[in-house]
Amino acid sequence: MPKLLPQVIKSLALVEGDGGVGSIRLIAFHEGVPSKNVKTRIDALDAEKFEYTYTLLEGDLLNEKIESISYEVVFAPGTDGGTIAKIKTTYTTKGDEAPTEEELNKGKETGMAMFKVVEGYLQQNPDAYV
Repeated sequence: MPKLLPQVIKSLALVEGDGGVGSIRLIAFHEGVPSKNVKTRIDALDAEKFEYTYTLLEGDLLNEKIESISYEVVFAPGTDGGTIAKIKTTYTTKGDEAPTEEELNKGKETGMAMFKVVEGYLQQNPDAYV
């Protein structure tokens, strides 16, 4: 991600584990980005099924309402020979107060913008992660 979004992501470092399930990553962002850094944990990784689940555990993206955010990502063959990505986001709240629609939409927009950058790179470089 630092290679694809150098203006946004300063670094991505593995701080615990070997990169597999249970590993913790620290993602640091450049100044001017709303978040300074986040920590994520890899919860599930299935290369055969093309499924990946991770949880945002710490960072500026979490607030007084949100304890953590989990992402389930599944890649499936598309009908045109391409790939369909399905992303399910689950918010764990600290109490009964849920995030506002505005907060949810902002998170979705940011995630989709980053996903589009990755998609564009992989379309240009289909053998990059074989």
